[in-house]
Amino acid sequence: MSNPAARVNELRTQIRDHNYRYYVLSDPIITDIEYDALMHELQALEDAHPELITPDSPTKRIGSDVSDDLAKVEHPAPVLSLGNAQDLEEVRAWRERIGRLLTPDTVLDYVVEPKFDGLTIVLTYVDGVLVLGATRGNGQVGDDVTHNVRTIRSIPLRIPVNPDGPQPPPRLVVRGEVLFLKKDFEAVNRVQVEQGLPRYVNARNTASGTLKQKDSRVTASRPLTAFVYSIMDAVGQVPDTQQGSLAYLRDLGFPLVDEIRYFTDFEDMLDYLANFDRDSLPYEIDGLVIKINANAVYRELGVVGRDPRGALAYKFPSQEATTTLLDVQANVGRTGVLTPTAILEPVFLSGVTVKQASLHNYDLIAEKDIRIGDRVIVKRSGDVIPYVVGPVMGSRTGDEIIITPPSRCPVCDSPVERLEGEVAYYCTNPACPERIARNIEFFVSRSAMDIVGLGEQGVRLLLEKDLITDEADIFALQADDLLALEGFAEKKVENLLASIVAAKDRPLARLLGSLGIRGVGGTIAVLLVNHFHTLDAIAVATPEELEAVEGLGPILAETIAGWFSEPRNQQLITKLKAAGVRMEEKPEEPIADTLAGLTFVLTGTLPTLKRDEAKTLIESHGGKISSSVSKKTSYVVVGDAAGSKLTKAQQLNIPILDEPGLLALIEVAQ
Repeated sequence: MSNPAARVNELRTQIRDHNYRYYVLSDPIITDIEYDALMHELQALEDAHPELITPDSPTKRIGSDVSDDLAKVEHPAPVLSLGNAQDLEEVRAWRERIGRLLTPDTVLDYVVEPKFDGLTIVLTYVDGVLVLGATRGNGQVGDDVTHNVRTIRSIPLRIPVNPDGPQPPPRLVVRGEVLFLKKDFEAVNRVQVEQGLPRYVNARNTASGTLKQKDSRVTASRPLTAFVYSIMDAVGQVPDTQQGSLAYLRDLGFPLVDEIRYFTDFEDMLDYLANFDRDSLPYEIDGLVIKINANAVYRELGVVGRDPRGALAYKFPSQEATTTLLDVQANVGRTGVLTPTAILEPVFLSGVTVKQASLHNYDLIAEKDIRIGDRVIVKRSGDVIPYVVGPVMGSRTGDEIIITPPSRCPVCDSPVERLEGEVAYYCTNPACPERIARNIEFFVSRSAMDIVGLGEQGVRLLLEKDLITDEADIFALQADDLLALEGFAEKKVENLLASIVAAKDRPLARLLGSLGIRGVGGTIAVLLVNHFHTLDAIAVATPEELEAVEGLGPILAETIAGWFSEPRNQQLITKLKAAGVRMEEKPEEPIADTLAGLTFVLTGTLPTLKRDEAKTLIESHGGKISSSVSKKTSYVVVGDAAGSKLTKAQQLNIPILDEPGLLALIEVAQ
């Protein structure tokens, strides 16, 4: 670097501004990982050029969340931050560093805890009564938010909560975190939307603003949660290990998370770090905190700069980043749905470079007030498609462009429609080239007709070479046509043709669900086949006849009848029939009638039975399957991650069964 002094000054200015926006305004314009990158760069420059270090450098102090509007509180001990590691090698380096400061015979054990993405809170209890709640502030002085802390139900106003619990010391100061659980943050945003107000984008900033309200009734109206994770100070006897302290705090009645682990083996701990599943947690975290368990050793290691040597934050790869929204592109799906996709200034996120992200739908764009030119927060969690969380309002210049839904299809220029009661916008042209391509891609997919060897690229190539124009043409493909194509070797062609032949005899419900009829998935397809038994009968059914099928409403009935009335779709059915594709399904006689007259709805993932297996089991014993819960439903069978069907069943007082309950019902009925 040609001028390190200039870069150091630039970094310090940026970091101070970001500290102010994050801690005081609760309105950051960069993510934590981007902030950490600035701090790392500054620290590296200061290490390389010690002559540039100044007492007021951000590396020598902790950021502040002190507000001018609230009374100030001096903490009994510094509320320190943590050094961090970006990968396991940096964790190893930390272990080696602290090992050099200790005697060779020192045996270390460790406690690993979640690193919450919330707001630090310091709670003081005198004779077991909560007398003070304060924010971290600058580490020495924080804001007095006692009036608001008392509204958080998870924070005990008196300890021990259980009269049989241990007696607290005369004075006890604990540190914890205030945050929103994921479900509670969504609930807060639902209220915002219902009131016509903009959604909150960042849970941590919303929690901070909520905790600093002057009117505690506002704080009380929002479902904040708190977790405690350390003893900061005490007058009296307290445990001498972190593990013991956490157990003691739990016995006193403080809220602690379950995801706390104790390790005596360093390698076992590294394995835990490497395989930790953050997405399954009910709250947001951005890493894990490693703490030396023995308090005496922790104190002996001391503090370097602003960080205790005896603890380290293992930071996960960033799931969020900020970048610029360059444009919005409407992609056409197989049913004609126009899905808005964000075109982004490329940003590195969770190990990949992200150039596009989902915007879900145009209503959500308007609700979040996302505009072209905005600095936006992009999130990528696990294998989930990256999506835009929302705009960074503090970065607005006034030049941003409001996004409006298209009035014409971007592929075929046909008019776009929006059906009453639906969020989606649709291309109205069934022959839209993109709709055709997407329909064929879906038709050959594993979840549909399972034609192995034809993915998206293969389908597009066949369309480009005019070898197919619709789904039925796949059954007319010849070896000579395929062998002439790039990437289609003899063995691949042989396997593909065999798969095409096998697909002709797929169950009728599988075929029906593969045709791309809007609203007809696997469950509805089974209901239709069980009622009509042949595709010809379904094709000529009137909306009234279709609506007579349990589980079908008037809108879906009209949609199905409308699909079969389209000349292009009628031609497709004729071609499929001519190709020898199975068009009927003889009704199977139930092996027993023990569930006759009963209607079941399945929701969630069952422990051992797959969804299709559970359906077959119920139907083979005379029961019926419905896709929706109504007063006519006899039982709702519930597995893991059950959704709104469970809620509706509870509202209607419909009996609920788990998998063992279903099996027991069949056994008892027999």
